[in-house]
Amino acid sequence: MIFAGRNQHKLRELAEILPGVDLRPLPPEVQMPPEDGDSFAANALIKARAATAATGEAAVADDSGIAAVALGGRPGIHSAHYAGEGATDEANLAKLLREVAAAGEERRAAYVCVIALVGGDGEEATFEGRCEGRLIVEPRGEGGFGYDPAFVPDDTGAADERTMAELSAAEKHAISHRGRAARLLAEHLEGAP
Repeated sequence: MIFAGRNQHKLRELAEILPGVDLRPLPPEVQMPPEDGDSFAANALIKARAATAATGEAAVADDSGIAAVALGGRPGIHSAHYAGEGATDEANLAKLLREVAAAGEERRAAYVCVIALVGGDGEEATFEGRCEGRLIVEPRGEGGFGYDPAFVPDDTGAADERTMAELSAAEKHAISHRGRAARLLAEHLEGAP
């Protein structure tokens, strides 16, 4: 199955979460269309459809991001480029934390991930996972990527102040938005004929 994306962090995470599924990177010559959908599901389907059309093989794609309550759900589908096209993870995170701080006391946020599956036979399905939590003021931790150093998930318990970037890979996969969406995909694949 083709992973319809260029983000090596996501490919590695999905491969770890989906043991037994042969996920291959998108061939370098395949050009992806713009992600101009209005939702995570729409953008994931755009990528998966393009990869299947280009390769003739089943493809999965993920679109994910973080939604801050104080910002009305931003950055949402714009999470990867929040500080501008080509911005680093650090720049995106710094912008988010500045804007959340300026908006007041509300620190609640959720990670959202939608994984789209497009089969070689034209079958299409989407799987959504969420991870609720809160943003801290100062990022901590060396693991993960993106907004992980500032996101404390609810699922580890009220007394656990670790960010997603401070969790082990296994702990993160068990509760993450991507882990939840991938497990729904795995259940779907296991039930397929």
